[in-house]
Amino acid sequence: MYKFNCEKIEISEKSKNDLEVLKIVDDFESQLLELFLIRNPQFRFNKDYKESYEKFSGDFLKTKDSKTAGNWFFFPWNKTLIHYLPEEEYFEVRTARNKNLITNEEQVKYYNSTIAIAGLSVGSHAALTLAMTGGAKNLKLADFDNVSVSNLNRLRYGASVLGENKALIAARIIAEINPYSNIYIYDDGITEANIEDFVTGSKDSPKSDFIIEGVDNLEMKIRLREAAKKNKLPLIMATDNGDGIIVDVERYDVEQDLSLFNGAIGNFTLEDFKNFPPQELPKLATKVAGPDFIVPRMLGSLLQVGRTLYSWPQLGTAATFTGVASAYLTRAILNGRPIKSGKYDLNLESFFDQTWLNSESMKKIDEERKDYLKKMGL
Repeated sequence: MYKFNCEKIEISEKSKNDLEVLKIVDDFESQLLELFLIRNPQFRFNKDYKESYEKFSGDFLKTKDSKTAGNWFFFPWNKTLIHYLPEEEYFEVRTARNKNLITNEEQVKYYNSTIAIAGLSVGSHAALTLAMTGGAKNLKLADFDNVSVSNLNRLRYGASVLGENKALIAARIIAEINPYSNIYIYDDGITEANIEDFVTGSKDSPKSDFIIEGVDNLEMKIRLREAAKKNKLPLIMATDNGDGIIVDVERYDVEQDLSLFNGAIGNFTLEDFKNFPPQELPKLATKVAGPDFIVPRMLGSLLQVGRTLYSWPQLGTAATFTGVASAYLTRAILNGRPIKSGKYDLNLESFFDQTWLNSESMKKIDEERKDYLKKMGL
């Protein structure tokens, strides 16, 4: 684990040359004007604010000029130097359009939380949406894997990041959105050695308030839930399912008797997993995902893995959807909304496709699903 830091610098011609800056973004005066207008909404329809703005900017800058006020951050991966308002004012402007869909009290609690995200493929959408909506100044990002070409059907990245660690790439984007973030990167992924630090913190990282789980490794899924349960932390998992998603909400913060995976595999423990036949693991993983919700095309594709398909299918629509659901649930649960534990099926086809809205067609879909599950031994 290491802490990912942006470099805050004192601006000068020497610093620009020493850093080999390729691009400078100085939008500070526009940011300051936005701050003024946000604090003075009466000027929304009255553009006669020149005199008021000059007084505001003079009071804000005091003895500084607009070039030296605020903070400059250098981003070495793209050699870009960017000028930002101070953290408090930057946060105020950046989240202004959230009001009053998110109240100030809710926003502050959301921002000051520590969110741990395991698995930065689908989980990257959760991380980026959290940052976009002004949440989680403190983020723990865990993934051992690198971005590959086949990932680009569901990640918001271009080919310039191929071969780089998924957690690191997410951290870079978040840092530009909010350079005041504290980001902790676990580029070995979640392991038996680092899981305690990931969940409960250490002298080098804060305790997590919330866990978003998106790893493929079933053992680590179990370990994360056992750690969440032990430390009374809420955990969510969003699984892509065709164009829709299946969301697991596990409120270990309020339900200490809750079974792992909402009881989808019974009272299964880590010890049970260690003695579980490897050939039965695909069936176990399907039970975890939710066989009653998985769309037939997904099940049919799973049967072809290792035959006509190299891996299971995942779509960018579903991956993006997981970010929306994860960010919403994180903010809602942290702010005390009455979100219940359970498995939730968010299926776009069931809303828009007439096939899914017809009872006779639904019967055929259920029969098709049962047939695929039977072939899988479920």
